[in-house]
Amino acid sequence: MRIHYLQHVPFEGLASIEQWATRQGAIISTTQFYNGDTLPSVDDLDWLIVMGGPMNIYEDDKYPWLTLEKKFIAEAIKKDKIVIGICLGSQLIADVLGSKVYKGQEKEIGWYPIQLTTEAQNSPVFASLPQSFTVFHWHGDTFDLPPGSVRLAYNEVCSNQAFIYGEKVLGLQFHLESTKDSVRQIIENCASELVAGKYIQKPEEMLARDDDFSNINIAMGKILEFFANLTD
Repeated sequence: MRIHYLQHVPFEGLASIEQWATRQGAIISTTQFYNGDTLPSVDDLDWLIVMGGPMNIYEDDKYPWLTLEKKFIAEAIKKDKIVIGICLGSQLIADVLGSKVYKGQEKEIGWYPIQLTTEAQNSPVFASLPQSFTVFHWHGDTFDLPPGSVRLAYNEVCSNQAFIYGEKVLGLQFHLESTKDSVRQIIENCASELVAGKYIQKPEEMLARDDDFSNINIAMGKILEFFANLTD
């Protein structure tokens, strides 16, 4: 299993996904755009995981690699690779699939519940997850549901929290991979975003959630297991 991930900033890596992939004996490689890395051939990977970051998908002038990244994601989807996007990654996939990405009504930063749709409860990728559970968020943008995709989750802040396109392309607006250490790094690097807001928690609130960290990592593992079974 060859897993390649796209990393936009040093403080948003694979987190618990790396632990899972290592246990599977996967070959892990990365393109770190902030270091000027070049992209590999899509043919050299089985999975593509697109991570988060503080930039917006429409800031190509500021981050020229975004244009190349979108083309790379589109090619991976076209070549039937497993493609998972997290936060910014889900927005990039939504954009590639022809959906509009835009600023949400509220920033959502911290631990807030999501609800699964009826379609999600009948979808094998989310079938083993609770109908409602608390996940970690850090986003200001949102997206319309991409054409041809199935909405999997929503909440009062964001009507499209997760979607699946076909069988192998998954977008998660929230973070299931987060660990206490990875959240601490985001807090340290994005402290300016922690202003007063209806859906913005304080750092100490975000870090004092041991059970929630454990629960989201278990949920992430179940989703990854589903995709691993597709590649067997």
